[in-house]
Amino acid sequence: MLAKKLINRISSLPFYSPWFIIILFSVLGLIGILNHSMWRDELNPWLIVRDSESFQALIANIHYEGHPILWYFYLAFVRRIADTPVAMQIFHLAITITAITIFCLYSPFNYKQKFLFSFGFFPFYEYFLICRNYAFSLLFTFGFCKIFASRKSTYLYLAILLGLLANSSIYAFFVSFSLALTLLIELCFDSEHRKQYFSRSHKYDLFFSIGIIIFSFILTIYIVTPPVDSYLHGGLNNGWILQLDIRNLLRSIDRLFASYFLIVPHKRWLDLTVCAFIILSIVTFNLIQLCKKPLPLFFYIIGNVVILAFTYLRFAGNPRHFGHFYLVLIAALWLSSYYQDSTFFTNKLSIKTNLLQFGQKWHHIAFMIILYAQFIGGIYSFTRDLIIPYSASRETAHYIQQSHLEKEFIVASRDANMAALSGYLNRQFYYPERQNMGSFTLFKKGRQEVEQPEIFRQVSYLFKNQASQKRILLILHRKLKLNPNNLKITPIKNFERAWVDSERFYLYWVDELGAGEQGSTEKITNSPYPIPNSRA
Repeated sequence: MLAKKLINRISSLPFYSPWFIIILFSVLGLIGILNHSMWRDELNPWLIVRDSESFQALIANIHYEGHPILWYFYLAFVRRIADTPVAMQIFHLAITITAITIFCLYSPFNYKQKFLFSFGFFPFYEYFLICRNYAFSLLFTFGFCKIFASRKSTYLYLAILLGLLANSSIYAFFVSFSLALTLLIELCFDSEHRKQYFSRSHKYDLFFSIGIIIFSFILTIYIVTPPVDSYLHGGLNNGWILQLDIRNLLRSIDRLFASYFLIVPHKRWLDLTVCAFIILSIVTFNLIQLCKKPLPLFFYIIGNVVILAFTYLRFAGNPRHFGHFYLVLIAALWLSSYYQDSTFFTNKLSIKTNLLQFGQKWHHIAFMIILYAQFIGGIYSFTRDLIIPYSASRETAHYIQQSHLEKEFIVASRDANMAALSGYLNRQFYYPERQNMGSFTLFKKGRQEVEQPEIFRQVSYLFKNQASQKRILLILHRKLKLNPNNLKITPIKNFERAWVDSERFYLYWVDELGAGEQGSTEKITNSPYPIPNSRA
């Protein structure tokens, strides 16, 4: 009866109701996320939470990740409810649905714009199906925009959201910093707002709000600062670019183009130059659109400049990173709805009415083109994920379980590519890169990349020093190219149906040959490899 009433209620909703978008988004999202095969970047944080031996060890491990603590703390809470990665997916689903609900019910955009945005690439795919901490960027930014009017009487709620946003990811930290700076500028230079706030707020509201923001920012900086023995520095191993590099500058600007249109230009000068010209023209239209709203304009400029500076100086990023350019645009347009038109900039810069009308017209055209591009990208990526697994990890794990191989002694390499399998199978492997048992990967001293000859040297040592070890299940993320003389290699099955090339897996049985069967072998003496004392 309850299901029937729910169906009748849904069917009675008008097509142009925001709830139609929310319900459709939720239903499709549930289908998509239960079908999605997670990859290493999704499950490595889950493994860190699962296999860290203590709270202190968890904090120490997070330091190597280059991410703040919030996602890991929430995963620890989720794991107490259900110790399965599927629980993480359901939690992630709830985050994005909540963000889209806030957007559809409270943002100032029209119905078509809400629909296109909701099913665009970032909300419907990158920050939805792929379970990462970046979904928090949508939730806390939209939450901030929704309660922005509360700053007239208190900053406390906004400060909490900014603190949560800052501790979501480093790019969310940049957005949070830009929003906090915007609030500060308004408080310092808008006397009418300042007078209204102090007449309505509690005595220590400003003090506590500033304290929360400062503490959150310091905590983020502390956590994302890598330890001295980290050699990838949270994935940012290219160093800082402190000299002028025109090609790198164009490439950084084109990340803004990619965030709007989902096309990453090639490294050719013509591609970089044309895309930079297009995106700078669109940014100009956005500036003209916002020029009558000084504070949202300030946020749009600062948000883009901060992310652009990091992109140029440190890390070009991937879609999940430079998608925050797009989020800054949406937030700036949303915040502009809270302000009356101002002639401050138009008078100062002597901007003519014809120019304003021209810029606003083309801003609307460009904005709609962006939304349609995002929509096409979202539908395509979502559909592709239904057809082609993002990773072969889940299929491989199911095969291992169905074949009752999950309790075998498993040697897996490369370790960083095996997190998804370890998560799905809920067990550890022997990693040649670490020369020990493990699940998640931290890029620090003591871990070394290995090639296949080194893998088989370690396998041989395991056979020689574990009398009970008769055979080993070997899992590689690349096809075997070596046939050692002292080991018998039997292929089991290949799992190559995956969108991500490095998320394909190859299974082999490895048996030690008898003395009469061996050819010339390399003698292993005084090996430094520790002996795993457990098959788990």
